[in-house]
Amino acid sequence: MQLISIDIETYSSVNLAKAGVYRYATSDDFQLLLFSYAIDEGPVKVVDLTQGETIPQEIIAALTNPEIVKSAFNAQFERVCLSSFLGKQLKPQGWHCSMVWAATLGLPLSLKGVGAVLGLE
Repeated sequence: MQLISIDIETYSSVNLAKAGVYRYATSDDFQLLLFSYAIDEGPVKVVDLTQGETIPQEIIAALTNPEIVKSAFNAQFERVCLSSFLGKQLKPQGWHCSMVWAATLGLPLSLKGVGAVLGLE
């Protein structure tokens, strides 16, 4: 495993836009609902934590391994939320943000906007 692509769905009663990701992710009712990932551009797997599923240990280990690239759109959000969920701070080293890469190409800063510009479904 050299690369893990990540997308999460979360819940918090804290308003993300007003309070920021740190207050959002550390609120008492913060929840990680879905954890989607693909290893080395393989098939996407979805872990539904609301149904009692758990993130595989090899994936948890990959999140803390600096040798493995973790990629996400708005990687800072994913990293902070996963840090809260795991109860340990994930270091920013090794995280690649496709939102930043999109911005360097003059693309919008939203995933929906990038998809629209690129003609993706």
